[in-house]
Amino acid sequence: MAKVVIAVGSNLGNRIKNLQIAAGKLSSLSTGVIRKSSVYETAPVGKADVPFLNAAALIETNLNPPELIKELKKQEETMGRDLNAPRWSNRLIDFDIIVYDDLIFKNGVLEIPHPEFTNRLFVLVPMADIDDQIVDPRTHLKVASLIQKAPEMDIFKTALKW
Repeated sequence: MAKVVIAVGSNLGNRIKNLQIAAGKLSSLSTGVIRKSSVYETAPVGKADVPFLNAAALIETNLNPPELIKELKKQEETMGRDLNAPRWSNRLIDFDIIVYDDLIFKNGVLEIPHPEFTNRLFVLVPMADIDDQIVDPRTHLKVASLIQKAPEMDIFKTALKW
């Protein structure tokens, strides 16, 4: 059974409801109780132009990485995400596999650990909420250290629950 960190974000529609629905979807994919971070509001990145709500969850799964990303993409589509929208554009929901145990994996669709997560406070800070001892399999640095090295950005912890 693998321990997997999934980043979750939404910047369209009822953002917190989208995250709450996402939590249910992640629970259905997890063989154990999921651990969830706080919810953070952050400025958009790329072509998106509306602030995001971001969070992270730690799940346990028997799915391998290709099976898991297939299920996550299916859930995004079920929730109404346009999977053909331009990269980094506005979205109802976004699931990203950040780390999968200590695996380093790459195929044509998926790279683990996520190639940009060490540069994204909107991923690192929620991860630290779950466990600041999570280690990047590439650099062997803990999340707490990665946060110190990441580029600055505005990130605000909310009181919202997902």
